[in-house]
Amino acid sequence: MVLRSPSYRFVDLEIVERRTLYQGFFSLQQVQVRHRLFAGGWSPLLTRELFIRDDAVAVLLYDPRCDAVVLIEQFRVGALRDPRSPWLVELVAGIVEPGETDADVARREALEETGVAVGALEKIGSVHLSPGGTEETIHILCGLVDVSGVGGIHGLADEGEDIRALVVEREEAYQGVVNGRINNAATVIGLQWLQLNAARLREQWRAP
Repeated sequence: MVLRSPSYRFVDLEIVERRTLYQGFFSLQQVQVRHRLFAGGWSPLLTRELFIRDDAVAVLLYDPRCDAVVLIEQFRVGALRDPRSPWLVELVAGIVEPGETDADVARREALEETGVAVGALEKIGSVHLSPGGTEETIHILCGLVDVSGVGGIHGLADEGEDIRALVVEREEAYQGVVNGRINNAATVIGLQWLQLNAARLREQWRAP
């Protein structure tokens, strides 16, 4: 089987109704939709609940001179059932605000969450986080940083953020993926990508 881009057209689906069930910081919609079937014809009318959240940007902060990354640790309510801990080790990340580019978000969040300035940026990819129930997409970047002096507690108090910045050698961070200590999607994807691209980045981003 050869994977190829599907010949998707909007006429292949029909959104019958979208209505908001809840509106807060996030929202929940109920969507009624039908779509064309692979075997031909149309599906029955499907009713689905859809969690609505704006797109996000995550940035893997990498210092090629030290071969080290900057990660953050913070409490996550969605990880309350995690048997290890609801404090997750993650990439810097934030929601895309109106008028912002992905690069804008990466640089803003890096300063807020770690105090570090980001230089060059490279796109890793864009991922649907859980398309069975949410339309959120996260755009993952890798950013050039200097880890000298990075650490401490960061975040915006008015947003209830309590974020610890960590400088971790690249190989040690990747072992966190291997042993399951790092277990959130964007961070796993970013660190796996870095394992494949670190040598190239060290050459591309090497100090003069």
